[in-house]
Amino acid sequence: MNTQMIEDLRRQRSGSTEILQRTCGEFPIVVPRRAKFRCSSIVLLLLTPYLVLRREYVQKILLAIVILDIPLQLGTHLFYRDADAVFGALAGLSISATTIALLGLYLSWFIRTTGNRISNSRQSMNVNVPLLCYLAFTALSLFVAQDIRLSFFELFLLVQMYLLFLYVANFVRTREEVLFVVSFLLIGCLIESVVVVALAFSDWPSGLWGPIHLRVDAQPHGGWSRIGGTIGSPNEAGAYLSLLLSLAVSLLFSDTPRKCKWLAAGVIGVGGTALILTFSRGAWLSFLSAIALFYISLWRRNRPSLKIPIVAIAILLISYLPFRNAVEDRLLADDNGSAQSRLPLMNLAFRMISDHPLLGVGSNNFSTVMEGYVTRELQRGFLYTVHNKYLLVWTEVGVGGLLAYLAFLFGVLRKGWACWKSNDPLLAPLALGITAGSLGYMVHQTVDIFHDRAVTQLLWFVAGLLFAIHDILRVQPAALDPFSSIT
Repeated sequence: MNTQMIEDLRRQRSGSTEILQRTCGEFPIVVPRRAKFRCSSIVLLLLTPYLVLRREYVQKILLAIVILDIPLQLGTHLFYRDADAVFGALAGLSISATTIALLGLYLSWFIRTTGNRISNSRQSMNVNVPLLCYLAFTALSLFVAQDIRLSFFELFLLVQMYLLFLYVANFVRTREEVLFVVSFLLIGCLIESVVVVALAFSDWPSGLWGPIHLRVDAQPHGGWSRIGGTIGSPNEAGAYLSLLLSLAVSLLFSDTPRKCKWLAAGVIGVGGTALILTFSRGAWLSFLSAIALFYISLWRRNRPSLKIPIVAIAILLISYLPFRNAVEDRLLADDNGSAQSRLPLMNLAFRMISDHPLLGVGSNNFSTVMEGYVTRELQRGFLYTVHNKYLLVWTEVGVGGLLAYLAFLFGVLRKGWACWKSNDPLLAPLALGITAGSLGYMVHQTVDIFHDRAVTQLLWFVAGLLFAIHDILRVQPAALDPFSSIT
């Protein structure tokens, strides 16, 4: 009897409810199978990311995070040093919301690809050879860099931006997805514009607001402050706004739902005011160049009604009039040598190029190497990284890197123009707006650095969008697309 009871107790520990019922009579005791439950919980925990990332709406959420992170700049810089940033270098390893969202997007792509034997993906991917060459020259410049750490910071950022370009160019496949992306680009622009205007009319100083960094550059002689908002410097904020304002204008001329046109009108109104409040002359020139190209191209083809451009111009004039005196002062008054100080920096860059024409001085190493080229004129004046993106690329990664970068930019313009010639009622005007904005970006790069994450991410993102639009038009003309009937 004692032996039987001992055996029953052993079975109790193994989770056998049948023995417990027999031993305890009419009062059955259920003991959970803990080992199996624990194992099932682990399996469920491991499968949850797999199941979530297979959902299409999760991919859209991640893509929306990437888009909104362009203006909000949610992230940090590991190994950051003020001594690197003070002369204009990228001063840390950029880890951001975009980094995490990109990881999720590529995991989702991998899961969906391996889970479906019959793949609906394109036969060939848009890899963009000029961008790959630019990355290769940037990586090669590490071997000649004085500060390899700084070069790696920029290479790490550019690899992320290339992965972003690759994803957008290859996984935005329908007109509905294009409209989704464009809508969130404009929502991000509207948020940033509201922040810039609010900062201009408040006494809020530069600093952190939760995870977001706000920048306000007060002027030494009073007057309106230059607002950088959440993006960074006022020049970068102006570049961001000028490109997306061009996109917003193009949306008014495209065959889109009424709510999208109202969103575009709101962006033009608030964003136009925000663009003025950056007091970035380069951004103003960029926007005017983009709008001129857009409307000349539109007029030559369609001879459109003047109603929409008159409304757009009226909105911009209303935004301009309250700040007319400040704008005139910025354009005509003494700027304390701000524009003139760029010329000595360009001369310094040319001297560096003459000594390192092929491989450059190393990516993100301009500020490190320039100390050996400083003249007496620069010792008394403004010493910083050269305010010309093209000279900066040539100086840091050599002539091969410059040619690859220019090939990428002109390739973007060529793709955009091809999309415009398609006459698609939805996509052609959007492509023209992006192309015009990109041309304005290229003009602005002649007078600014353009190597921080916000401006780089926006340019490479819209470039990927143009490549995606080009493929959509090639594979699925408007007449065959069901979405075209509701736009």
